[in-house]
Amino acid sequence: MSTELHELQDLLDNNKRWAADTEASAPGFFSRLLKQQTPQYLWIGCADSRVPANELVNLLPGELFVHRNVANVVVHSDLNCLSVMQFAVDELKVQHIVVVGHSNCGGVQSALLDRRVGLVDNWLRHVQDVRNHHLEWLEQLDAEQRVNALCELNVLEQARNACQTTVVQDAWARGQQIAVHGWVYGLHNGLLEDLCINVAGPEQLAAAFQKALRAVKQRYESARLSSSA
Repeated sequence: MSTELHELQDLLDNNKRWAADTEASAPGFFSRLLKQQTPQYLWIGCADSRVPANELVNLLPGELFVHRNVANVVVHSDLNCLSVMQFAVDELKVQHIVVVGHSNCGGVQSALLDRRVGLVDNWLRHVQDVRNHHLEWLEQLDAEQRVNALCELNVLEQARNACQTTVVQDAWARGQQIAVHGWVYGLHNGLLEDLCINVAGPEQLAAAFQKALRAVKQRYESARLSSSA
């Protein structure tokens, strides 16, 4: 067997062990899972392999609906993301949409530095739009702070975008309970941080976004001042 096929067989073997262990610890788990999918949460995160959604929040299969793309972008032209959102909100009736970025995101770093990496450059233009909107503030930070600062700004902007989709706007209009949140995951410590943008209705969006934005900027400014003291 070639090395490549051997590596794939390892994955299949791992799957068999996982399935057996799961069934042994919770008999009937897969039979129950087959009959229903009732997650309360939609996770919109980065495709980075170091950020496994279910594991980070210790939820089992069936408890978290997941969409991932490079740099956790939510834009009105991405029918893939919007379709996931529509199914999650209209059919599964999730109650929370969580946009999750992570520290030291390679996509965000490429967008920040105008680094050309290929076709994905076109996708990262969305993150560059965020960078450009906040460029004056970002340039006031120390160079080592800018990537993670932009990661957090990107989460806030993409959470706002999620709130402005027709999917979420229509759900709110018909009185459906749905809230949008923004988190960031620290690769250095394994912890999720709530960026305190929590929006449960269209009337809350502007104030929630500005409050969260101020909090991010104040935290980085405090860190910058502390490091220079």
